[in-house]
Amino acid sequence: MNRTLRSLSLRFLPTCAAAAFVAGCSTNPATGKSEISLVSEGQEIEMGNQMLTSARATLGTYPDSAVQRYVRAVGERLAAASERPSLPWVFEVVEDPEVNAFAAPGGKIFVTRGIMAYFSSEAELAGVLGHEIGHVTARHTARQITREQLVGVGLIAGSILSSTVAQNAGALQQGLGLLFLSYSRGDESQADELGFRYMRRRNYDAREMANTFKTLERVGSLSGGGKVPTWASTHPDPGDRFQKAEARAATVPADSARTSIVNRDAYLRTIDGMVFGVNPRQGYFEGGRFYHPDLRFRMDFPSQWQTQNRADAVVAVSPQNDAMVQLSLGGNDQPETLLQKFAQQQGLQMGNSQRTTVNGLPAATAEFQAQDQQGNVVAGRVLYVRYGNLTYQLLGYSSGARYSSYSGVMSQSMQSFSTLTDQAALNKQPVHLQLVRLPRAMTIEEFYRQYPSVVRQELIAAINGVNAGETLPAGTMAKRVQ
Repeated sequence: MNRTLRSLSLRFLPTCAAAAFVAGCSTNPATGKSEISLVSEGQEIEMGNQMLTSARATLGTYPDSAVQRYVRAVGERLAAASERPSLPWVFEVVEDPEVNAFAAPGGKIFVTRGIMAYFSSEAELAGVLGHEIGHVTARHTARQITREQLVGVGLIAGSILSSTVAQNAGALQQGLGLLFLSYSRGDESQADELGFRYMRRRNYDAREMANTFKTLERVGSLSGGGKVPTWASTHPDPGDRFQKAEARAATVPADSARTSIVNRDAYLRTIDGMVFGVNPRQGYFEGGRFYHPDLRFRMDFPSQWQTQNRADAVVAVSPQNDAMVQLSLGGNDQPETLLQKFAQQQGLQMGNSQRTTVNGLPAATAEFQAQDQQGNVVAGRVLYVRYGNLTYQLLGYSSGARYSSYSGVMSQSMQSFSTLTDQAALNKQPVHLQLVRLPRAMTIEEFYRQYPSVVRQELIAAINGVNAGETLPAGTMAKRVQ
């Protein structure tokens, strides 16, 4: 026996034994390997529930019950075939145009509306859901949470804020930091293998999983018409995964592959009419200017700041990630009343409050400071403005040392809140997927000419899972955007 290896093995034993008093050694249910468990299953479930609340609050739930039922049925079918069938699994489609899917501990799986448009079969959906289930069954998400500090989506680390300010800054949802966890290549490859395992156990055509990676590779090469696919960019190269998925599919016996489930038409009928890209009725950006047609207002955010429109707030973050401006719903009360409630929070030091107007709208504002348990100081300004029957909260803040350099641009942004009168912006409507049953075989170029879309041809090719010059068979249901 190699003496060095023996020595290392012996040294590991007391380490694991000692860890058992804190968290315990356990067998990973998906891999069968012993590992130190820093998070219990009960804690996984609790964290998953918190993240479920965060995702619903900040991303929103896609409001189509038929789509939700379909995804839930596929997900539950796969989860029942996993090594952890008794977890309280939840499968939801979130209202987000980004091409993404993600998992939270304890069995909470999310796919975005954006990624649904790029699937062409139930089996492709099953491949992605199976992959995310694999992250949960192998406890990848639980392990990552012990290694990385969860932060708000694209915002300043939550640790610099007092809890009272964080409660009012709705976008600072710690649970959503999970969206930005990066797994190791080993974890990703293992999740792919587990997803393949669960697809095979439920007789899904495993070749469709390879198609998903090829589609994501196409989407990643596009710019415009939607967001770059996060599910591709935060995972290993989809081209490499395509090759591995093809190799796994080749191991499936031919007789089994011929009888495997694809369910192309059933899936496409489910997403027929789905909103494609950003839904402008829920607010949209043109450059740094934000428009909300339904609520009839507009607001300019600082130039070159990263912006994001979420279900609970519209946020802009400085290029240095050390300052933020946020627009959210304050409530039904008058601005002065809401400012008084804000000032009553424990731990806040408020400056003099002022009654003012913003482009003719009644408002109230004040500067504030807060300090967290580590002694970090946050300084900012809050402004409440009354418009229609609602009062909006405009919040800008930075670290105490940097606030003076940002206060001017924050105030300028807040003062830009105004009534939306531009008819083009007021009348802007979402675009939708529409199915066409092809009367004959067509190249994607022929299809685009005969059945025009309001997005460019490259995107139509991507959502139909083909490359330029490739042919769509006669009788196929193809997607256009109208």
